[in-house]
This record gives sequence, structure tokens and C-alpha cells, in this order.
Amino acid sequence: MIADLQCVVLDCSDPGELAEFYQSILGGTVNQPDRRWALSKDWATLHTASGLVLAFQRIAEYQPPLWPDPSRPQQFHLDFGVADLDRAQEQVLAQGAKVLDDGADGRSWRIYADPAGHPFCLVRH
Repeated sequence: MIADLQCVVLDCSDPGELAEFYQSILGGTVNQPDRRWALSKDWATLHTASGLVLAFQRIAEYQPPLWPDPSRPQQFHLDFGVADLDRAQEQVLAQGAKVLDDGADGRSWRIYADPAGHPFCLVRH
């Protein structure tokens, strides 16, 4: 095992509104303080009653999916918590991931693409 699933992140035009929508379905707390994420008008979270965390990220000129139209497919990415970013990076690259953003600015996460091109992040615990 390389990592544990931190949260599922959904792109949207209004993070707070979408967090409240999912709260109405799943229960939990919107924008609960959590050292892993900085909350802003562009980022909201939902810590569900079951322990799952959903996050919502504002995207400029967001275009929602048009199921099942492949020209506008589903949009989300996964965040995986790791103790050591460098070691985890070596491991995911060995499994076929590609670096999209190496976090050279020293932040606590890095962005990769899986072999099919879907983005995911490794986030330091």
C-alpha cells in the first residue's frame, strides 16, 4: 500500500453551494477546520458522518459533464494522503503515473496523471 484516500474532489462553479447540496444527502459538516486544506471562496469541504471527505473546487468557466456525451465527461480527481511525498512519488511513477505538477514551490501536495490521464494528488499527512 502506498497511500490512503484523503478525499474526492469535484470541480464546480460554486463550491459552497455544492458542499451544502451533498451535506443535505450525506450529513456531516461543511468547511470543518482541517489542517490538510485551506478553505476559501474557491475551495469547500464536507466531512461526512461516515468519515468520508468530499471537497469542491471552483473552476473558471466550469463546464458540467453531459452524461453520457464523451465530449464533456465526468470531472473529479482523487487526493491520496502519504507520509513521505518523495517516496510516494517514486512509487506511483514506477506504477505508470506521470508528473503534472511537482510542487516545486514547497507546498504539501503534488499532482500526477494516472496511466489513462486522470489527475490525482499526493498530499503529505
